[in-house]
Amino acid sequence: MSDESRPAPAPHAPAPTAAVIPAAGRGVRLGPGAPKALRALGGTPMLVHAVRSMAASRAVSLVVVVAPPDGAGEVQGILDAHALPERTDVRVVPGGETRQESVRLGLDALPPEYGVVLVHDAARPLVPVDTVDAVIEAVRGGAPAVVPAVPLADTVKQVAPAGVPGEPEPVVATPSRAVLRAVQTPQGFDRELLVRAHAEVTDEVTDDASMVERLGVTVVVVPGHEEAFKVTRPLDLVLAEAVLARRRLNDGF
Repeated sequence: MSDESRPAPAPHAPAPTAAVIPAAGRGVRLGPGAPKALRALGGTPMLVHAVRSMAASRAVSLVVVVAPPDGAGEVQGILDAHALPERTDVRVVPGGETRQESVRLGLDALPPEYGVVLVHDAARPLVPVDTVDAVIEAVRGGAPAVVPAVPLADTVKQVAPAGVPGEPEPVVATPSRAVLRAVQTPQGFDRELLVRAHAEVTDEVTDDASMVERLGVTVVVVPGHEEAFKVTRPLDLVLAEAVLARRRLNDGF
């Protein structure tokens, strides 16, 4: 058979994508009560909104929720009580004492065929699906680690610690906003790289991308979205309620 008559090779199917949502934190800045991920937003726990935001992407076929160590049954019951997309498998596993340990346990629960992993904050319940898809597309396109981020609106000051707690802090630098970004989630990774980062980086870090940076691997940024903010304080919850009400009014969300 001549080269001209040979059938073209079939394109490789994109690597299956799973999302890990660590939801074991207590969320003390929102005040006493239920863990932050289980606080209601529009009558529905924030965790359910976060799961739905990941499952809204047709590229995500598995969501692993990492529950408090002694709360997997409660979290499973909450998820079972709310409608979730049927095309997406949702599993609950118990987490650890730290966020890093919980993410690692979520990674351990993934079947071997999942080559792309998203790590998403349960406290970011309203991330748009376009942002999720942009992160996945960048990883599938060859970037080993991807974060969504937005430009900073405020001027940022670097300060030195005050001599006495509570006293004014001296400013030592004003970084240019042009080179700064506020990072959001979901953060996307080549699975093998993220597993390696969790095996080799033992220091406490604030996000998974920082672990990858410690390995000397370049993390790239894609545009985030203003509605992917983190619900941390009571005022954030008020804003999230307003965003959700607007979505329901305008989009039937």
